[in-house]
Amino acid sequence: MKIVFFGTPAFAAPFLEALLTERDFDIIATVTQPDKPAGRGNQLHACPVKMLAEQKSIPVLQPKTLKSTEAVDLLKPLEADLFVVVAYGKIIPKAILDLPKQGCINVHPSLLPKYRGPSPMQWAIAEGDDQTGVCVMKLDEGMDTGPILACETITINDNETYETLVDKVHAIWPRLLVETIKRLDAITPIVQDDGKATITRLLDREDGRIDWKAPMDVVERKFRAYRPWPGSWSIWKRGSEELRLKILDVAFADFNADVPPGTVTIKNNRLFVDCADGTLEILRLQPEGKAEMDAANFLRGYSDVSAAVLA
Repeated sequence: MKIVFFGTPAFAAPFLEALLTERDFDIIATVTQPDKPAGRGNQLHACPVKMLAEQKSIPVLQPKTLKSTEAVDLLKPLEADLFVVVAYGKIIPKAILDLPKQGCINVHPSLLPKYRGPSPMQWAIAEGDDQTGVCVMKLDEGMDTGPILACETITINDNETYETLVDKVHAIWPRLLVETIKRLDAITPIVQDDGKATITRLLDREDGRIDWKAPMDVVERKFRAYRPWPGSWSIWKRGSEELRLKILDVAFADFNADVPPGTVTIKNNRLFVDCADGTLEILRLQPEGKAEMDAANFLRGYSDVSAAVLA
């Protein structure tokens, strides 16, 4: 089977690797987003999928847009049997979807139609779900709206973070993808119930700002969901300056300070902040422009934080 793989970030690389191990699959090309500037000097850097493809001597295509006749002209001569999409990062138009003989399939880390869109794993953790899953689906012109080919459920633990959930997905998804492709002709797709759909959106930096007026459980879940991006942070108005504090590790406190939300309490050289209904302990943090540090080291340099109100 001649396959073209669409993917961009590190999240997608294990799926390309899984396809490459199958003798019955011929990965004839990969499609990734164009190289982007990063780091000092804003030099162009290749994405992880491109780097893996080049290591395996697979042709890499990087059209600026798929909504052009040039993109169709680039992909049509390949005469692919199947397009496989994993975190490519853009909606694929109908003119591209119609090119492969057996269509185009996508893998999505949720139990569709729940949590369509770009941030399903973060949403599942932040909402306090005890399970999520992975689905392989036929792509159509909508956002994660196509009929489902296969699904598996994943348990979400009480201490689950986005990073640990990604590890669970990587343990299941590549195998599920390979098995689904092998059985593609025998599978009857299941149409999604749009009436039960929920939508996620792309997270931005402001999502990481902690709302201390929220319930303690909500703050703690979002902390786990937003690691590493966009992280969790708060602003301390320290005199005439505003100091941004990146919160790196938290725990439920063993006491209730019972002070207004956002108020800092120091007890036994430990750092606590109150939420709407309880107290969280800050174990590790990073003041803007400084190195990461534990709470004890932070208090040695910033003892005036006592009774401050974070926002």
